[in-house]
Amino acid sequence: MAATPASSTLSTRFVKYWLPVGVMLGAMYYFSTDVFSGENTRGIVETVLGWIVGHASQHTIARMNHLVRKSAHFIEYAVLASLLFRAFRADSRFAFRLRWFIYSLMIIAAWSLLDELHQTLTRKRGGSIYDSMLDASGGLFALLVIWLLSLRKKRRS
Repeated sequence: MAATPASSTLSTRFVKYWLPVGVMLGAMYYFSTDVFSGENTRGIVETVLGWIVGHASQHTIARMNHLVRKSAHFIEYAVLASLLFRAFRADSRFAFRLRWFIYSLMIIAAWSLLDELHQTLTRKRGGSIYDSMLDASGGLFALLVIWLLSLRKKRRS
């Protein structure tokens, strides 16, 4: 049976807009495993710091590892929020709709809680409501940037 233009467009839109969201969620799930525990990322941070500054104290390595890990929380959820907003917007001629903002933020909040719950089920990780709040703030930040850019674009038109 041949695909109709509508079904072809629907599958193309799914791949273009929702597949990146799914890939990002899968990557985030993997990042929540023991592979990315603090003790595992510490070695990477120590190596990179060694290249940049030579020798770093254990205290500096621990602080940089903490900073890198918390920054990753914020950034990955900012990326997810951007992808979600883009997926909800799809091919719309409108740059911004409040419902896209709200839907994206609701998914961000739910995923951040599920992500921390997942971490409590691993051997080397632990869940934290503070990390969940940091995750959600990264998503909110990205959505606010999108909103501000849409206002700017609207004023230019």
